[in-house]
Amino acid sequence: MFRLAHISDVHLGPLPDVSYRDLASKRVLGYVNWQRNRRRHMHDAVIDSIVADIKAQSPDHLAVTGDLVNLALDGEIEMAKHWLETLGAPDDVSVVPGNHDAYVPGAFDKVCRSWAAWMTGDDVNSPVDRNSFPYLRVRGNVALIGVTTARATAPFMANGFFMEGQSARLGKVLDATAKRGLFRAIMIHHPPVRGAVSQHKRLFGIARFNKIIRRHGAELILHGHSHLPSLFQIGPRDARVPVVGVAAAGQAPGGKHPAAQYNLFEIAGEKGDWRIRLTRRGLTGPAMPPSDLQTLELGARTDAAMAAS
Repeated sequence: MFRLAHISDVHLGPLPDVSYRDLASKRVLGYVNWQRNRRRHMHDAVIDSIVADIKAQSPDHLAVTGDLVNLALDGEIEMAKHWLETLGAPDDVSVVPGNHDAYVPGAFDKVCRSWAAWMTGDDVNSPVDRNSFPYLRVRGNVALIGVTTARATAPFMANGFFMEGQSARLGKVLDATAKRGLFRAIMIHHPPVRGAVSQHKRLFGIARFNKIIRRHGAELILHGHSHLPSLFQIGPRDARVPVVGVAAAGQAPGGKHPAAQYNLFEIAGEKGDWRIRLTRRGLTGPAMPPSDLQTLELGARTDAAMAAS
C-alpha cells in the first residue's frame, strides 16, 4: 500500500518588506487583499499544525499543488524554498506551481529556478522551465505526474492555462506509465472541472485536459485553487477518474472557507483493480489539533462515495 498526502494553497506569511517599486504592478491589488483579508485568516501556526500532523502519519510521499506564496516577491519565493526544505527531502515531496506563484511576469521562471529540486522528474538533469512540465516521478507503483497551469494574468484575474504543447506531452506520459501498470496520479493547481470555481479563476483548457483523460486515462487527479475539499469525476463513463480538491493548508478557523485540511490517500491493488481510500484530516477549532473529518472509498466505488458524502 502506498500512502500519499496532499496539501495546497499554503500562502506562506508574513509578507516580507514591500517597496513601492514592488507594488507598481498587479501586486498592489494582492497587497491590499493580503492586508484586508488573507493576513487575518492565513496563519503560519495553522500550517505548522497541518505539517506536523502529516509527518505523524508518515506518508510515503507529499504532493503540494501550488500557491505557496502570495505576491511572488523574491523574498517570498526564497522563504518558500526554505519551507519546502522543512517538509522533507525533495525526492519525497512533489510541487506544482499555482497562480500566486506566477503572480507577475518573470515570477514563474524564478520559482522554477528556486524550487527546481521539488519539480524535477526522475533522471532529469536539465533546468526546470515551462517545457519541463509535465514531469514524472515514480515511487513504488505510483506515477506522480506534475502539470503546470500557472501563468501571470491581468489584475482581478486568477485563471490557469493548459495549452496544446503540455497536453501532447501529458498524453505520452500517461500512455508510457499505463504500459508499466502504474497508478497515475496527476497534480495540477486549477481544478479541471467546469463550474468548480468562478469565471475569473477558471482554467482555460478544461476541454483539452478532459480530452486527454478520456483518451489516455488516469487513476487520480489532485488540485487546489478553490480552497474547498471537493470531489468530482471526469473521463469516460466506464473509467471515471476522481478529481479531488482540498481546503487551503494555511486557512485558520473562522474564515469564509473551511479551516485547514489535507488529504491522505491509501492506494492499493494493481492495474485494473486499484483501491483508493481518501481520509480528509483537518482543524475543527482554533485550539483543536487536526483530526479525521471524512473517509471515502474512491475508484470503483466513487459514485457511492459521492452519494454518501
